[in-house]
Amino acid sequence: MFKNIKYIFFTSIVISALLLTACGAESTQEATIQTAVAQTVAAQNAGQIQNTETPPAPTEPAVPTPAQSSPTPLAGVATATQPLNNAASFECGKASLTSETVVDGTIFKPGVQFTKTWQITNTSTCVWDTNYKIVFFSGDLLGGGYVYNLPRVTGPGQTVPIELVLTAPATDGEYTSEWKLQTPDDYMFGVGPYNSPFYTKIVVSSAEKPAYSVTSIVSSVTRDPLSGCQPANILVTVYATVKTNGPVEFTYYWEQSDGNGSNQKKVSIASATTQTFAREWKFGRTNTQGPKWISFIVTSPTQMEQRQDFVFECK
Repeated sequence: MFKNIKYIFFTSIVISALLLTACGAESTQEATIQTAVAQTVAAQNAGQIQNTETPPAPTEPAVPTPAQSSPTPLAGVATATQPLNNAASFECGKASLTSETVVDGTIFKPGVQFTKTWQITNTSTCVWDTNYKIVFFSGDLLGGGYVYNLPRVTGPGQTVPIELVLTAPATDGEYTSEWKLQTPDDYMFGVGPYNSPFYTKIVVSSAEKPAYSVTSIVSSVTRDPLSGCQPANILVTVYATVKTNGPVEFTYYWEQSDGNGSNQKKVSIASATTQTFAREWKFGRTNTQGPKWISFIVTSPTQMEQRQDFVFECK
């Protein structure tokens, strides 16, 4: 019986040892699994941390910027690649108006063609060639073109006739057409110190008997000699330039501040034009010095007067 008890005890010890070994192996295996899981999670977390960093921008092939053409420089704006020649153009763009045909205010029937001529003098130091242009500037085109070439080469001090064939509009009214000259590099200039445009001003009337008349009187005075009272007689001359807008007949007379004057005279004008009349007044040393005047008076078809004042002195 004692042996049986020893056998049972020994068997119990062996079974317990086996159970403990099994539990130890299971614990070791569980620990191994837990370690692997922890390493996997750590690796995933590390991957996630790496993935949260901003990836470098992908390198793209360089795209060439399209070439852009520069806008055409405006007049007066200099560029590094295209210096302007405004100084030369300014020096070449100088002119004066010497005379003209078709007086301002001329009356035309609708649709009538006429030739306007301006005598333009080159007051610059340049030679104008036929690359210079006559360009429409403002107002009414009057049936003409916008641009014409200068008709001939014109040197400094020379005068060139600029003739344009124009047409009276179909509608009654007053019309003005303004023009300028242009250098080959597009510098536009007119006449006189202010580069004013040269122009024509007409009236269109469809009436059977248009109101032709004297439209203006302009006066001026000269003295010979210019100063002093030598020789004994001093000659003062007053000029009156009368402008008409068509064929007209008018009467006029002169009147002076000393009470002298002229008889009335009748004048017939065949077409729109200007005509100048003159009146002389002689003075001697014994004449009263001081302010004087001479008047040119039109009595018909309309009443008009132009008075020229001057001073007679023996200084």
